[in-house]
Amino acid sequence: MYIFFFNKFSEIKQGIQSIITILSPFIYGAVFAYILSPACGWLESHLSKVFKNKTLVSMVSIILCIVLAITVLVALIMLIIPQVITSVMNIINSLPGQINETNEWLHNLLKSQPKIQDYWDDFSADAIPKLDTWMKTDLLPMAQSVLGSVGDQVVNVISVIKNLFLGIMVSIYLLASRKIFARQAKLVLYGVFPKKPAKLIETEVKYADKIFSGFLMGKLVDSFIVGVICFIGTSMMKFESALLISVVIGITNIIPFFGPFIGAIPCVFLLILNNPMQALYFLIFVIILQQVDGNIIGPKILGNSTGLSGFWVLFSILFFGGIWGFVGMLIAVPFFAVLYDIIKKLVFKGLKRHKFKED
Repeated sequence: MYIFFFNKFSEIKQGIQSIITILSPFIYGAVFAYILSPACGWLESHLSKVFKNKTLVSMVSIILCIVLAITVLVALIMLIIPQVITSVMNIINSLPGQINETNEWLHNLLKSQPKIQDYWDDFSADAIPKLDTWMKTDLLPMAQSVLGSVGDQVVNVISVIKNLFLGIMVSIYLLASRKIFARQAKLVLYGVFPKKPAKLIETEVKYADKIFSGFLMGKLVDSFIVGVICFIGTSMMKFESALLISVVIGITNIIPFFGPFIGAIPCVFLLILNNPMQALYFLIFVIILQQVDGNIIGPKILGNSTGLSGFWVLFSILFFGGIWGFVGMLIAVPFFAVLYDIIKKLVFKGLKRHKFKED
């Protein structure tokens, strides 16, 4: 069996990927529904005080949540794409000037070392014109071509858009029938398994839901606050791409531990080409912001929602990030927290059965 599995691994992997592709709308729908479910529940509890018709309250809550989510996504896309295009073009256009300024700065810095200064002058006299020519004849046209062909690439992502649209439709059905599905799942669970293991599975599923929803919702709120603070700070420091930088920092902050560094690297690179001092100020600002987030904002919102130590948080992010990439880094902490809880219960149960006492 194992030999068959290893021999057919590529075919099995391809088959699983095909199934995932086919089920993409349902996967998107399930994710959308899970994220929006707490908001729908909150709206239902408030609207039920005004309207007595439960069906009306449910549908209005779902429609409001879906419309709000789509509005936020479209607004972010419409704000980010123009800023990205503008920033890339500004970087390319300002590179020659930045290179000349850096060359002059190094020339003045090396005045006390005439021999090294001569070597640098000879090197820069030959390299800078070649670099300038390459940027004008190759890099700039290539960037303009890539940016200009963005519209043509829409055809290649039509299936993704279709799956997202179908996912939204699926999420509406899931949100409208979430209580029915939960009841049906419980009936299937107790119908298939004996009462004791069924009860254990139900308890663990509820714990997993509590961990995942608490962590994800808390992280979304935390990242939104961090993004807003970043926008206020970068705007006060008069950064040209304040909105783009803040969105990048806010989105990457969702990833625990590594998120701030992942977001800061491209932002620093973006700023250093325009104004090196701004890049330095931004780096200091981000370090302070992340300290505030890690010690004040995050604990206030999330608390110790997963119960994991810093070591296991780092381990889970590296492990699941290596397996599932960006998505793995997003779900690593809550997913590992659930696994950790299951293993802990099994260990304590085994110790109790063997009547083990720690010395």
